[in-house]
Amino acid sequence: MAASVAVIAVAGVAFAFGRLSTLGEETPANASAEAGFARDMQVHHQQGVELAMIVRDATDDPDVRLLAYDIATAQAQQSGQMYGWLAEWGLPQAGPEPSMTWMTRPAPDGGGHDGHDSSDDGAAHVPGEPMPGLATPEEVAELRGLEGVEAERRFLELMITHHQGAVEMADAVLDRSTYPVVVSLADAIVRSQQAEIELMETMLAERS
Repeated sequence: MAASVAVIAVAGVAFAFGRLSTLGEETPANASAEAGFARDMQVHHQQGVELAMIVRDATDDPDVRLLAYDIATAQAQQSGQMYGWLAEWGLPQAGPEPSMTWMTRPAPDGGGHDGHDSSDDGAAHVPGEPMPGLATPEEVAELRGLEGVEAERRFLELMITHHQGAVEMADAVLDRSTYPVVVSLADAIVRSQQAEIELMETMLAERS
């Protein structure tokens, strides 16, 4: 309960920060990559928080519990930022088109950032289908039914895939946006989640 309250509090602070950080900047359109990313990454992050809180209740391992708490608080905070962007931009939280539509559109001038090849971005996605890296309802239910090391292993497997999907989405918006707060958050997601992927791969190997 205390952890859940902390996650909610962090999200509230982030919402306020998101409002302040967009003041004075040109407002993105309702069907823009920025708005689509903000909506879809909120959904993606909400599942990340859910998975993290499940494993915190399923294990006593201090390293896994600390990682789960870090993931839950970071992704709740970032979700609050993105909620705040949409509120400040005067845009609805629900988009005018299916999820991931923004990611299937070609990047301007071929896109690409920091050596990232954007030529295949969105090629494997269909608007409205599951976002990259999302666990299925069956996988979430499976995790809920596990405890101890089995829960730790399954969480790490699911969260590695989840993070890889988030990095893919962040890379896609970096290829399609120069909007400062969006670029800043997307870059932070790429860097932090790539680092966590490496950590989780090590932790998973230790539990094989």
